[in-house]
Amino acid sequence: MDYGETEDVQQVHAAIQREKTEPRVGLEPLSIWLIGIYGLAIFFGGAYLGRFSGSFQADGLDPQADMAAAVKGAGAGGPTVVAELGPVERGKKVYSANCATCHQANGEGVAGQYPPLAQSEWVLGSTKRLGMILLKGAEGPMTVKGAQYGSAVMQPWEKTLNDQKIADVLTYIRQEWGNKAGSVAPEGIAALRKEIAGRTASYREPDLKAVPDDAGLPGDNQPPAAAGGAPPPAAAP
Repeated sequence: MDYGETEDVQQVHAAIQREKTEPRVGLEPLSIWLIGIYGLAIFFGGAYLGRFSGSFQADGLDPQADMAAAVKGAGAGGPTVVAELGPVERGKKVYSANCATCHQANGEGVAGQYPPLAQSEWVLGSTKRLGMILLKGAEGPMTVKGAQYGSAVMQPWEKTLNDQKIADVLTYIRQEWGNKAGSVAPEGIAALRKEIAGRTASYREPDLKAVPDDAGLPGDNQPPAAAGGAPPPAAAP
């Protein structure tokens, strides 16, 4: 029917209503639940990358990084020397892969969220207290270098890192960014792991403050290790 053939408004409207809308195949809006699933997938994917990306460094995810060696030639045609990495170098790799996302590569942390490690009284103080934090995690308000941090929670690492890696990363942060403190031995971490094995909750500041500032672990407070893991020179007789 040509709408111009009649002036009856009702007939015109009836003819329009009989017409069907144009099909919209492929243009239907997404369901709310599907949008929610996509959003969660993006969120958790980003969180996973932030946690396990190894700071996107070339060797951050190398499972052999702890045993990697710097091969140096001893002259043309000469033999090569394999120098094993020392605890500080190994600890740096562990830190870059697991800790730098929050505490930053320069050890300064993030204001109000992640406390600094450079010149921190928690890092330079009791190695037992520091090991407790690494093994079981920490939560709640915590004062570091006169500033309060409470919006972030540090996860426990007892199931992720073994005794050697925890000792290495603690040695690294105690001797990096101007920090000058002794190393931490893996046997000390092993002993502490057994001592606090029954605890299930993360530590809070009052729990940690109950530990004396000079409380140490077996084998710690050694002189800083030389580069490449070489021992410091012996004193003259």
